[in-house]
Amino acid sequence: MIKIYHNPRCKKSRAGLKYLEEKGAEFEVVEYLKNPLSEDEFKDILMKLNLKPLDMIRTQEDIYKKQFKGKNFVDEEWIKIMLENPKLIKRPIIVKEYKAVWADPPENMDVLF
Repeated sequence: MIKIYHNPRCKKSRAGLKYLEEKGAEFEVVEYLKNPLSEDEFKDILMKLNLKPLDMIRTQEDIYKKQFKGKNFVDEEWIKIMLENPKLIKRPIIVKEYKAVWADPPENMDVLF
């Protein structure tokens, strides 16, 4: 089953959702701002993305600029920060079995099909 980690208020996330719908794929929508990820879930997603936490941070967010920009944290600390401030997580993230992609642009998810 495909999962899309989605924020309905985000234009890029809505584009990813629309692209999935156009593909005709069956999928589950996870609104991660309403239903926060557990640490294990997020670590699993990062592993499937094959990325470090820092690679998935939305650096344009005010909270990042005011509280975290220019600071050095280890991966575990970034994970905690991102889970406490889920708006910092880039979206949409599409997960299918053992692989995940950050679907910006939406065509990035084509590798899953």
